[in-house]
Amino acid sequence: MTSPAITDKDVTAPATFLRRALMLDALVTSGNGLLYLLASAPIAEFFGMRSTPLLVVGAFLVAYGIMVAATARPSRPAPWPTRLVIEANIGWALVSVVAAVFGWLGTNPIGTAWTVAQACVVAGFAALQWVGLKKP
Repeated sequence: MTSPAITDKDVTAPATFLRRALMLDALVTSGNGLLYLLASAPIAEFFGMRSTPLLVVGAFLVAYGIMVAATARPSRPAPWPTRLVIEANIGWALVSVVAAVFGWLGTNPIGTAWTVAQACVVAGFAALQWVGLKKP
């Protein structure tokens, strides 16, 4: 017996689009968190900061990534947890930019650029998730 072919329509279906946007967020976020946990000292040195904040952020990102993956798991992700993820992503992006602008993290220019770049990625995840949530 052969399995049915996946069509373009299947890939762009609202639930599939939203699930993929959430899962991409979960993978990138968890991966980033694991990297911070496993290599906090060299990353902190590269960014010109202390390693303790990276350890805290790493642990948070791994936990958050797991929560986002759980949100993505159902074939049709529920609206309220998805909205919570979107709002958390927007909040993270805004706080990251403000922290970079005001130098709250004490990073060097590379660390500041990384902070803004990851904020843009997180805002992009929120935008993709919003589109997926609003697709008819």
